[in-house]
Amino acid sequence: MFHAGDIIAYLDMCKFEGVSLQRGMNFHLHNGLSVVLMSLRKGAPYEDRVEDNWQTLIYEGHDIPKDKSGLNPKQTDQPLTTGNGKPTQNGLFYNAAIKYKAGAPAEKVRVYEKIKNGIWAYTGLFNLVDAWIEQNTRKVIKFKLKLIEEESTLISSKANSNIEHTRVIPTSIKLDVWKRDKGMCTLCGSKDNLHFDHIIPFSKGGSSITLNNIQLLCARHNIAKKDRIE
Repeated sequence: MFHAGDIIAYLDMCKFEGVSLQRGMNFHLHNGLSVVLMSLRKGAPYEDRVEDNWQTLIYEGHDIPKDKSGLNPKQTDQPLTTGNGKPTQNGLFYNAAIKYKAGAPAEKVRVYEKIKNGIWAYTGLFNLVDAWIEQNTRKVIKFKLKLIEEESTLISSKANSNIEHTRVIPTSIKLDVWKRDKGMCTLCGSKDNLHFDHIIPFSKGGSSITLNNIQLLCARHNIAKKDRIE
C-alpha cells in the first residue's frame, strides 16, 4: 500500500492498480476503487487545483479525444455520454457524485500527482462528494474530492497562526527537491522506492513549505530515520 508522499514510477503505479493507466480518469477498477491522475504543473492540460491545505481537490473533467472529426477538444463541450448514449468516464464519476448527494455511499478515489514524465507521487485516498458543469465558452465538468480522515494530513496544533502548517508538500517544492536531489536518495544514491522526507520532522515542527527542509530518501533510509533529526 502506498502512503501520501511516496514517489512511484509509472509502471509500478500500473502494477499496483492492476491496469494500464492510459487515461486520467479510471472509474471503479477491479479493486472497487477509482483512480484519477492529476497535475498541477505549469502547462498541464486540465485546471486541477487543491484547497484547504490539500484536504480538498477540485478536479477537471476530460475532453473529447483527438480523432479524425476535426473537432478541437479544447473548444468542444466535455462529454457525459458517448455517441451511443453510454456514460463516458466523466459521466461515470458525475453520476456517482450525484448519487452520493442523494444519500449513496461516496465513491472512493485514489489520487496520483504527476511530478515529471514517468514519475508520480501518491496524494491520498479521497471521497467524491460533488460534481457540476461550468459554462463559459464551452461546458466543463468539475469534481470535488475530499481527503478521507484516516489519510488526512491535518493542520498541526503547533502551527504558527501566521503560517500554514501542513504535512503536505506543495507541488512547486516537490519539483525543486526532485531537481536538486537529482531524483535519488540523498544518503545512498538509490533511485528506487523514494519518498519526500522532512529533514526536521513535521511532528517536531518542521516545515513542508521550505525547500531546505525537504529531501529525497529511499524507503530503507526513510524508515530508519523515522522522527529522528539527522
